[in-house]
Amino acid sequence: MRRITLRVSLAVLGLLLVAASADAQRRRPRFNLGGDRPRFGGHIGYAFDGVDKVLLGAQASFPVVPRLSFYPSFDYYFVDVGSRWGLNFDLKFRPPTPYGFWYVGGGLNILHASAGGVGGTNTNLNLFTGLEGRRGPIRPFAEARLIVGDGSLFQIGGGLSLTL
Repeated sequence: MRRITLRVSLAVLGLLLVAASADAQRRRPRFNLGGDRPRFGGHIGYAFDGVDKVLLGAQASFPVVPRLSFYPSFDYYFVDVGSRWGLNFDLKFRPPTPYGFWYVGGGLNILHASAGGVGGTNTNLNLFTGLEGRRGPIRPFAEARLIVGDGSLFQIGGGLSLTL
């Protein structure tokens, strides 16, 4: 009787361990509060309002809470004389829409320009909206961004984000 009890106890313990392992595999990781994974990628665009030049950049997206992500990016503008670049520190929000493609956001922009040894840096406000694919490891996106302040400009662009 004692051997049967030991065998049944070991079998039940084994089944509990297997079931707990399978349940843990189905759960989402606790560190991922945004319901999404971090992404990074590149983009190309065009800047209007005095610059009228092509830009090339990189961006990342780090989920904070559901529907809200920290969205830093860098833009390099291909100007004729000197250099011009911008850093953006934004928050991106996805309103509750049927498919979740649309997003809006805003944040801080640091815009630097120099030409002929003279340069300056402006701190501005970013406002943007866009559409982004929601499935798969590679997500295309298109975006319109308004930079409001001393270095005001409007730009459009698009690119790809890769899920980490």
